[in-house]
Amino acid sequence: MKSHRKSRPAAFTALVLPILILMGAIFVAPNNAIKRLALVSCAIAMPEGRLSAVSDWFHSDGKTETFTQKAGVKNAASEISQSENSASAKKTVDLTQVPEDIAALMAKTAENAKKDLKDGSIKQFFYGRENATTAFKNVYVRNTTATKSLNIEKVLNEKLDLKIEKAKPAVLIFHTHTTEGYEILDRGWYAQNYITRSREERRNVVRVGTEIEKQLTAAGYTVIHDKTIHDTKYSGAYDRSRATVRKYLDKYPNIQIVLDIHRDAIHQDNGIKVKPTAVIYGKKAAQIMIITGAQEKSIKNYPNWESNLRFALKLQKKAEDMYPGLMRPVFFCTRKYNMDMTKCSLLLEMGSDVNTLDEAAYSGRLIGSSLAALMKDYTEK
Repeated sequence: MKSHRKSRPAAFTALVLPILILMGAIFVAPNNAIKRLALVSCAIAMPEGRLSAVSDWFHSDGKTETFTQKAGVKNAASEISQSENSASAKKTVDLTQVPEDIAALMAKTAENAKKDLKDGSIKQFFYGRENATTAFKNVYVRNTTATKSLNIEKVLNEKLDLKIEKAKPAVLIFHTHTTEGYEILDRGWYAQNYITRSREERRNVVRVGTEIEKQLTAAGYTVIHDKTIHDTKYSGAYDRSRATVRKYLDKYPNIQIVLDIHRDAIHQDNGIKVKPTAVIYGKKAAQIMIITGAQEKSIKNYPNWESNLRFALKLQKKAEDMYPGLMRPVFFCTRKYNMDMTKCSLLLEMGSDVNTLDEAAYSGRLIGSSLAALMKDYTEK
């Protein structure tokens, strides 16, 4: 039998010489076209499998890039490639596209904002494991309850009380603080004339709820998205939104998942405003915080809080598995916020008032696709 192994000198030449050629091209060649040509030449000459070791050295524009990073985000400037599956990657690339109406709003705002005056700075911050009190794998929780200990692994293994029929309304999206709005431009500062609330659906949390709705309906689920403004007066907003939820639950008893979509506001004493941010597939996303409550102390008549907790942790796990870094630690607290009305009721904080609308809408698409993936496991065939 003829041997295909090369002699050591020949093997050394086949492996090392192309590398030397490549290195010379990288440091000496005057433009990227020649560098790419050198890489192709190197690939032809190198033994099979060696190209992967050098192909990550530079991208099309000459910048260093990590292509297959599996770890979670470490800061707001990190890039993550969550999946090597081409179909999944294509879907995620589609999710990064700026919707036409938001792109038009950004362009109009940029034109009108040329004379804006800076009032204060905006700081990007990534909320992760260090901001939690307890963790299991990639699920982080900030537990501020007075009496409830939490075993995340145990809760994740518990059965979720959820059975969905696609033909019937299963999800209700609404907004207690409907007018909560976002920045439009990513400038690193906020202007003196910036108003954090808006009755315009195209600028506030309603627009983000629409992105969640679209992902669920694209997956075949029937969704109700209520856009009633409940916070014309801030006081009493939860009473008014409770009446809205009750109306839909009475009319559509198959509704099991109820999502109250908000956005946070994180302001420091020095005037700096914080935007919870992760970078997912090269695009900034507003980090999301799930709020789920517990019955203790002054919080009464909340018998299903443990069911909501299970749903919160399972959604957190699904979202972090699909899009690492998207989620802030779950906020497990002594609150109710109308979450006693179903066994799968949650409040979602979609970024803060200084995240951009585009960042929050992107996160809406990501959490929407995560929820659709979770619901699939509980959908009748």
